[in-house]
Amino acid sequence: MGDDVTTLRRVPGFRSYWSAATVSSFGSAVSAVAVPVLVVTVLHATPFEVGLVNAAQFLPYALFGLIVGAYVDRFRRKPLLIWASVGRGVCLGTIPVLWLTGLLNLCVTAAALFVFGALSVVGFAATQSLLPRIVPRPLLLAANARVDQSDAAAQTVGPALGGVVVSIVTAPVAIALDSVSYFVDAVLIARVRVVEQKRARLPGTRLRHDIVDGLRWTYGHATLAPLALSTHLWFLANAAGLTVFATLALRTLALPAAVYGAIIAVSGVAMLLGATAAPRLGTRFGAGQTIIAARAAYPIAWAAITFATVGSGAAAPLVAVVVLFVAFAVHGAAAGCENANEMSLRQTVTPDALLGRMNGTMRSANRTLAAVGAVGGGALMTVAGDRFALLAVTLVFAAAVVVAACSPLRTTTVR
Repeated sequence: MGDDVTTLRRVPGFRSYWSAATVSSFGSAVSAVAVPVLVVTVLHATPFEVGLVNAAQFLPYALFGLIVGAYVDRFRRKPLLIWASVGRGVCLGTIPVLWLTGLLNLCVTAAALFVFGALSVVGFAATQSLLPRIVPRPLLLAANARVDQSDAAAQTVGPALGGVVVSIVTAPVAIALDSVSYFVDAVLIARVRVVEQKRARLPGTRLRHDIVDGLRWTYGHATLAPLALSTHLWFLANAAGLTVFATLALRTLALPAAVYGAIIAVSGVAMLLGATAAPRLGTRFGAGQTIIAARAAYPIAWAAITFATVGSGAAAPLVAVVVLFVAFAVHGAAAGCENANEMSLRQTVTPDALLGRMNGTMRSANRTLAAVGAVGGGALMTVAGDRFALLAVTLVFAAAVVVAACSPLRTTTVR
């Protein structure tokens, strides 16, 4: 790992790429606090309207994910990423401008976030497909781990930073700061030195044909297919679990907001530690085995959450709170260990010409199932209660482990 990090520092362009990812992650963490505050306290939205505004950011993944993936493979990724960052900065920048002029309302906010989400689909597909052009494939695991470390640090520190910024300068101004972060992101990506050839298109090649090729590669590959299915199940369970836990912790268990925030922060700290260990684990045990072992930790953590919280009553006992901290630490550490290994594996086994479609396909399905999981988790909790909802979450996490373990992923390594 040490040799890889030293070598990575000498790779032209990686430092700028990594810096751009770090700036973007911290800006997004601030907006994750500022946008809900804006919608709830400034625009006075009802709970249903809050849900609609939140959905506006994720709907583009379902609508455009496959199409964007195909287009990313038709063009050079660096210019796409630059313009996607500029566009996202403009979208977020319109929110504080309209607020200052008194023209901001829920519909305009939802529209801006929808366009922002569509540009994010482009940005994520491009950035995940550009990295293998910057970094030699043997160093992808170390490179992805570096990016994950920055993201984990942002998730740990960012929400607290966002809360402070919002309390000092108001939510719209905090969103303006995130807007600036995307312009900085674009400048840093523009400095990346990378050679990309414009892709030759066969006469008569249609977009539908490109999309089908991406689907066929992702879900027909012996290793990618079970990995994709396992990851889809993970996103379904994770979104449902976090939705159920938020309601359970704040309402049923009556945990103070500070304690709830600390539990989430512990997960971020553990994720940072897991991301630091990810390259060493992937090198020693193989990417596939590391992913499977990490995913086996999730059902254990959520089973512990189930047994510790169900029946605790209106006030959670100290033991239950301790279990929650430990369980979320396990959850975060597992996420940190597996994510870099999964991304490196996907980038390694996929030809460069298909990277955009593979990443677009998987991200589209993942985000769509996350939306389904969030809605389904809340509905299941309402209809069947806390115990059944948490049990269902645990079983879906377990199914993700079974799918991965019963596949060629067991013997897959990143080279």
